[in-house]
Amino acid sequence: VQLVESGGGLVQAGDSLRLSCAASGLSFSNYAMGWFRQAPGKGREFVAAIRWSGGSTYYADSVEGRFTISRDNAKNTVSLQMNSLQRGDTAVYYCAASLLYDTNWSRGEGMDYWGKGTRVTVSS
Repeated sequence: VQLVESGGGLVQAGDSLRLSCAASGLSFSNYAMGWFRQAPGKGREFVAAIRWSGGSTYYADSVEGRFTISRDNAKNTVSLQMNSLQRGDTAVYYCAASLLYDTNWSRGEGMDYWGKGTRVTVSS
């Protein structure tokens, strides 16, 4: 199984960025997908999750209204559209796959697979 993130980079505050995660080696449509991030010197933080069908999503309060998670089961990809980026969004962003949607996403529990991350840096 591989989860490969892409789309990270250096942007200015207020800009937008779209991250993608390409999955292979798993029955993608059976998995709920999520995004997490880890800022320098901090622990891993939940960002967003999406159900297998894409019909239900869940966001951390810190990104609600600014970030949008989506998936394309035909292409085995999950994306994270990030708008109105802030310096506090600077982190390495990871995608994760879980057979469980009703799990404790805030604690990162129940994740079956993780990607290696893509770095997002937001400058002022």
